[in-house]
Amino acid sequence: MRIRPNKALRILIADEQHFYRLRIERDLNHLGYYRIAPLHQLVQVFSAVEYDREPLDLLIINASLVKGVKFDLFSFCMDNPHIRYALIYDDQQRGVPSLLVCRQDKVLISALPLPDFETLTHLMAKVETCPVAQERNGEVGA
Repeated sequence: MRIRPNKALRILIADEQHFYRLRIERDLNHLGYYRIAPLHQLVQVFSAVEYDREPLDLLIINASLVKGVKFDLFSFCMDNPHIRYALIYDDQQRGVPSLLVCRQDKVLISALPLPDFETLTHLMAKVETCPVAQERNGEVGA
């Protein structure tokens, strides 16, 4: 049984490659999610997370955005109160399984170069079961 999508969820996709952003967005649209903002630079992610009034329900971000920069993307996602859930994909760290769930299920790390439909379905099921997401579902007429 598939969960009915919460159309109020705010999702941000961050990847340098337009095609990757588009593919992820299309998969999410297929799952019933449309409140999606695609970004292509890390600085845009910082601005979107820092200056928005309401927390982001989900950040889907390519780990290559921090390549060559001394920045701990995992800690940024884990410790930021403005990010409820995050998926960091294309993480080329040695020994990372295809999908690693971290403390409190807030951050998922994937070695896949692009999250597939199954990964996104699993991820959205986690996000949908969050009490905040369930509360926000009442904000939008279902």
